[in-house]
Amino acid sequence: MTEIEKLEKKSSEDSFWSNREKAQNTLKTLSELKDTVTSFEKLNGEVTDYLDLLEIARIEEDEKSFLEIDKEIPRIECEITAVELDIMLDGEDDDKNAIMTIHPGAGGTESQDWAEMLLRMYLKWLESKNFTVNFLDRQNAEEAGIKNVTLEIKGKNVYGFTKAEIGVHRLVRISPFDSNRRRHTSFASVFVYPVIEDNISIEINTKDLRIDTFRASGAGGQHVNKTDSAIRITHFPSGIVVSCQNERSQHKNKQNALKVLKSRLYALKKQEELDKIDELAKSKTDIGWGNQIRSYTMQPYNLVKDHRTNVENGNVQSVLAGNLDQFVNAYLLSRKNNK
Repeated sequence: MTEIEKLEKKSSEDSFWSNREKAQNTLKTLSELKDTVTSFEKLNGEVTDYLDLLEIARIEEDEKSFLEIDKEIPRIECEITAVELDIMLDGEDDDKNAIMTIHPGAGGTESQDWAEMLLRMYLKWLESKNFTVNFLDRQNAEEAGIKNVTLEIKGKNVYGFTKAEIGVHRLVRISPFDSNRRRHTSFASVFVYPVIEDNISIEINTKDLRIDTFRASGAGGQHVNKTDSAIRITHFPSGIVVSCQNERSQHKNKQNALKVLKSRLYALKKQEELDKIDELAKSKTDIGWGNQIRSYTMQPYNLVKDHRTNVENGNVQSVLAGNLDQFVNAYLLSRKNNK
């Protein structure tokens, strides 16, 4: 019995809707599996049709058909890769939603501006993949850029895709903040956690928490929050500190902050259970030289290079505009091949 048949059988049981949230997650999984099968069958049919057309074109020496097939090859290759990744993302947490944090490294305004550039890049990339993004926390820097940002991302296989971006990102450019037009190197770190469903047990003792409230920052004028609605939670045993200020309601900010804390504690718990230094631990390194996963060089030449896969792109502006798939896909495929 296939996985789809098992889920369909499960959804027809009388007790299926006794747990509404679990039932909805099952139906979501079933729908995604059916979509993947439909995409595979559609592509298989297209490839078969083009192979038949190619054979006819070869026999009839039809140059026009050859050109038509050649034009469609890049699109088909791209769609095949997408389906391959959908099938491949079968890790324990790959299908979960994700929480992404971006932090600047040392360097003040330079790194803070670079962190905001990364944020814009990810927002465009996530939009291109039809993922939904919700800001949980954003702290702007004084002069330019951001001190940190936390995003909640929802969609199909979100964690499976976004985990490819965990690590330190390096930028080399002529600084717009340097009157002498010197070249600067900036660093920022990206970390991603799977969002944990309520059916996974993560115990949080309220005695281990310190919850502080503060006034959320805003754009000024009528947008300034006049109440202490922002929340900062410190978890003493782990040393983890999370904050949320996106919502006007203190209660909603507290819920979101606890969701982030729960996800981060889950990541720590997985490390302990695996009893080894896994990818989460490896990626959480110093935000500086020698630890970067990807370099974005804008001076003295233009090149983006992923140091894990050696994939390169000479169009830095295109990458910063959200065209990340070549790097993400190459990394995910290399991990699968290594396994």
